[in-house]
Amino acid sequence: MKVLFQHLKKYKLQTTLSTLFIVVMVISQLWQPKLLQQVLEAIIKDDMDEITNIGILLIIIAIVGLIAGILNTILSAKVAQGVGADIRETSFRKIQTFSFSNIERLSTGNLVVRQTNDITQVQNLVMLSLQSLTRIPIMFIGSFILAMYTLPELWWIIIVLVVLVFLIVFLIFGRMGKHFGKIQTFIDRVNAIAKENLAGMRVVKSFVQEDNELQRFTNTSDKLTHHTIVVGQLFSIMIPAFMLVSNMAVVAAIYFAGDLVKDNPEVIGAIASFMNYLMQIMMAIIIGGMLMMMASRAMISLQRIGEVLDTEPDIKYDENAQDKDLVGSVEFRDVSFQYEGDETKALKHVSFQARPGEMVGIVGATGSGKSTLAQLIPRLYDPTEGQVLIGGEDLKKVSKQTLRNTVSLVLQRAILFSGTIAENLRHGKKDATSEDMEKATRIAQAKEFIERQADVYDAPIVERGNNFSGGQKQRLSISRGIIGDPKILILDDSTSALDARSEKLVKEALNKELNDTTTFIIAQKISSVIHADKILVLDAGELVGVGSHKELLETSETYREIYDTQKGKEVDA
Repeated sequence: MKVLFQHLKKYKLQTTLSTLFIVVMVISQLWQPKLLQQVLEAIIKDDMDEITNIGILLIIIAIVGLIAGILNTILSAKVAQGVGADIRETSFRKIQTFSFSNIERLSTGNLVVRQTNDITQVQNLVMLSLQSLTRIPIMFIGSFILAMYTLPELWWIIIVLVVLVFLIVFLIFGRMGKHFGKIQTFIDRVNAIAKENLAGMRVVKSFVQEDNELQRFTNTSDKLTHHTIVVGQLFSIMIPAFMLVSNMAVVAAIYFAGDLVKDNPEVIGAIASFMNYLMQIMMAIIIGGMLMMMASRAMISLQRIGEVLDTEPDIKYDENAQDKDLVGSVEFRDVSFQYEGDETKALKHVSFQARPGEMVGIVGATGSGKSTLAQLIPRLYDPTEGQVLIGGEDLKKVSKQTLRNTVSLVLQRAILFSGTIAENLRHGKKDATSEDMEKATRIAQAKEFIERQADVYDAPIVERGNNFSGGQKQRLSISRGIIGDPKILILDDSTSALDARSEKLVKEALNKELNDTTTFIIAQKISSVIHADKILVLDAGELVGVGSHKELLETSETYREIYDTQKGKEVDA
């Protein structure tokens, strides 16, 4: 609840006014049955002046109550929307601080549901609470007292009504609450499956897996449907049960009030007023029941949002660190790394140095730890043991801005955002000029196909960049990586979708244009790193060889095996 209260503080005035208006509305509702009683008594006495006066007062009170209700709804909606937007922004900002391990632990689909469905549940709770939270106790207590005052002889009917209704609420909500958590869990799973299928539609269709994926989605959807139906069934029982109890109370009141009318005909007005108060008690309990149902679900959603906001990023930067310019040297000192949940280390006691301006190749079999090593340099993960230094500075003592200005990482999977080419390039440099874009795209061999676009750098990029080929997306991704002129550039197999000629041109341009940049090239092919100043050979997380191509052919059996497997001699020739 602290999450909700923190954001409600911003809307103190609107919340106070909303509460004030709801109090005015409830008072008008409580006053009306009493005035109706006086009208009936005046009718029995045939007092037309009294009937007219009370009738005018009834109309005025009804109008005041209506206006108060409208104003309460407007303010409640503003507060609910504002709180929902604030929580959504706060949680999104928090997610932006998460490391890769935080995201992997919570999962993307789960975070999307928490950002959308869970916040919507909280938003609905705020709206209903401001409309009903103050209204319910005032209406219940006021109606209870006024009903007892109006016909004290029938006090026991009210007590029986309240006891029966609370018994129904206890029994139904006791069974309903456990299903809400499962509903949110299965919403997560449905969202995750749908997201995977939409992103991997080509794979699903290529392997004719539509039926299997449909079955997987259907199974999860059916479980979600089951729990939702159970909640709906329980809710469908609750309202008729409430109405049955209230109608029985009305029948009992009419029956036992019959003897009172014989002795005093004026009691008819009191009976009508008593019935109205009975119905108001009933409505207060029904609305309270609905609020409890929404609150049960919203509390689970609040808990899930709280888990996101309370999650501490695995990687924290030194707040006292000053921004500075670092040279492009990189050093690993006895670095080991183990992913959370894995039993074995992905990297084991890796040590090496790279001087500024060097081109460093990283090779090894699949799963040898190449990408893991690369991700430690921009501090996407922290090493489990050892130190990573850039420009002689321990990464844990370097400010975030300094690190981002110094290191640029280009992933194998080119991720583009919907928007324009220019907007995507400016992710690498916020104030990038046209000249910066032309230089970066020229080096990455992307300028040619960009200039064929009608809008050139303002050409649109659709979701996930699906209006470009794999090679074009990789070249745009490389352009984005180098546009900020980083001191250290990491290419994580990011030329895998390029043809041999384009890959050669990219690397030649990098050598010529960024000769002061320390470049790490992760590659599956020896030919991609054969001319590197230094090559790191990884095997099962261990650094088993360091040196030039010729040196490794003589000293590293692992490198020689990879080379022979790829027919490296023919490539060299």
